[in-house]
Amino acid sequence: MSDIVDARGLSCPQPVLMTMGKIKKVKKGEIAILVDTDTSKENVSRAATSQGWKVKDVKPDGTGYRITVVKK
Repeated sequence: MSDIVDARGLSCPQPVLMTMGKIKKVKKGEIAILVDTDTSKENVSRAATSQGWKVKDVKPDGTGYRITVVKK
């Protein structure tokens, strides 16, 4: 099961900061990040990639997106 970061309803940079905090905590594995704006989707994806994580999937989720990032 993946860790989840629920950043819906928050504006940047909060979703990025929450994602970075989770990345530093878990170090590897799979994280699902829930966001509700295109800007947050792009910024979170870019931030995770910059830390060596791979964006596995971006799916619509309700009124926002579920971004799945992985690192082995």
